[in-house]
Amino acid sequence: MSNFPNPHDFKSIPGTEGWERMYPYQYRFVTDDPERKEYEEKTLWFNDGLHYPEPLCPFDTIWDEAWYLALSQYNNRIFMVPPVRGVDHRIINGYVYISPVPVTSAKEVEARVPHFMERAGYYFKNWDALEEKWKQKMKNTIEEVTNLRIPTLPDMEALSVVTDGIGESKGYHLLKAYDDLINLGLKCWQYHFEFLNLGYAAYVFFLDFVQKKFPSMPVQRVTQMISGIDVIMYQPDEELKKLARKAIELGVDSVVSFSKDWVEVEAALKKLPRGQQWLAELDSKREPWFYVSTGTGWFHQDRCWNDAMDVPLSGITTYIQKIKQNANIDRPIAQVRAERDRITAEYRALIESKEDRKTFDELLGTAKTVFPYVENHLFYVEHWFHSIFWNKVREVAAILQQYGIINEVEDVWYLRRDEIKQALWDVVTAWATGVKPRGSKTWPGEIAWRKGVMQKFREWSPPPALGIAPEVIQEPFTIVLWGVTNNSLADWSAVQNAKDPDSITQLRGFAGSPGLVEGKARVCRTVDEVRELQEGEILVAPTTSPSWAPAFAKIKACVTDVGGVMSHAAIVCREYGMPAVVGTGHATKIIKSGMTLRVDGSTGAVTIAR
Repeated sequence: MSNFPNPHDFKSIPGTEGWERMYPYQYRFVTDDPERKEYEEKTLWFNDGLHYPEPLCPFDTIWDEAWYLALSQYNNRIFMVPPVRGVDHRIINGYVYISPVPVTSAKEVEARVPHFMERAGYYFKNWDALEEKWKQKMKNTIEEVTNLRIPTLPDMEALSVVTDGIGESKGYHLLKAYDDLINLGLKCWQYHFEFLNLGYAAYVFFLDFVQKKFPSMPVQRVTQMISGIDVIMYQPDEELKKLARKAIELGVDSVVSFSKDWVEVEAALKKLPRGQQWLAELDSKREPWFYVSTGTGWFHQDRCWNDAMDVPLSGITTYIQKIKQNANIDRPIAQVRAERDRITAEYRALIESKEDRKTFDELLGTAKTVFPYVENHLFYVEHWFHSIFWNKVREVAAILQQYGIINEVEDVWYLRRDEIKQALWDVVTAWATGVKPRGSKTWPGEIAWRKGVMQKFREWSPPPALGIAPEVIQEPFTIVLWGVTNNSLADWSAVQNAKDPDSITQLRGFAGSPGLVEGKARVCRTVDEVRELQEGEILVAPTTSPSWAPAFAKIKACVTDVGGVMSHAAIVCREYGMPAVVGTGHATKIIKSGMTLRVDGSTGAVTIAR
């Protein structure tokens, strides 16, 4: 059993005392409630670095609150997943720690089974029709947030307010618009989890069946059986490839590639007839494919390609260079599918019972049907919707800046969403009354302090886990998505307790994608650092983002701190046919750029040659 630091033993970093007020009160580890304190100490909490490799600004907590509710309700109140309830959340120094809440009573597990079979069974049987309905709901929600208007406050209301008997002010509509914006965000996340838990469940059912039949079969083999499936999350990257080919076809590739600055490239292209033709082609792709985030989409600073055109330009340039070198830039989908079919046939042939072969076929068929959603929902929610949402909040921030509540638009992220609502009430009542908002004296100083706190949080290294690990971790999503198992916890603990981190020569994680390679490491924590990747290097990252896709055309392998066999890095590497080791816990802390690594994606070992 691996024990980690007691969550109540952490002292505030000097200079951050009082940081707890930056986050919702229910996120605190407490010492003044004996029952809650005992529960927290006996529970395993692991750092959700998969979604939050850096500390959360107060406003950015919105998506954590949203999935805290949505995942848990679908597990525990809607689909009645038999062995697990929801996922509990806490925050220490800005970092989110989570813990799945199991159903501990065997009798209750049994009682939940028929409800789950009825409710989940309905979704599995009607998946395609329900998913089409889901896509329409998401598109409607994206349209709503796109069309939402954030009104400004006029010196004098329009005469029509009087002559049309409207009876409502712009102040009221500003407050309402902010509420509508937040509610659209929360509704979007209700949809986010409508299918997701079931998508993972279908994979876990298949995994469980196969591993009982073949106890020595690695998890990676099971994931390969559902690989080679097209998903729209790959489409933004495919559009960059098309634009690279179009630039070469039109003879403007040298102009597209001459600078890393999009403003310079665009200006040069506008002077050329064929350059204008290429720009028109690019413009036709921007809606919706350039709404892909430069990060995971979970953080306000993750601007989309439309807001950071240097990023897709870098990808296009990479592909132009590859094409001119006669390199194949397409995903090796035919090879991946051939290997998938070979492995599937090999194991299926070993199943002697006709009934078991039928079950194998049905479970595999369901897993293949539902798997695309596991990746596709990311584009609709974290990328397309979030990119528009963040910019709408910036419109609200511009009004707060105008009235002195914040000094800069980007300061708004240091306020909780409920504090923004309070500040808007302050602004609107001051506007209505003709006085100065009180917040112009209270908030700037508080925000300056919070900025300092956030910087200290970024310099702190959060432990991968807290509390006491259970004897056996069984919760399926914890294993396949976050990569938390008893073995991984033991590995993390060993590295964390090492007296000399520089003496560590091997890290272990999940075998995310098969293969064995050696190469130089390149540690990348942001999309800006990804641009520094050189041909043939090994990407080492906290986690990966779909916007990093062009990087996979350069690298030999990928190593991540967090994630299981169904994490983004593992899935993409399998599709590109390159090795991946995910969920190492400490790769970005131990490995330095330039080190030589030996990555074994078949065993989950990363050997460091210093």
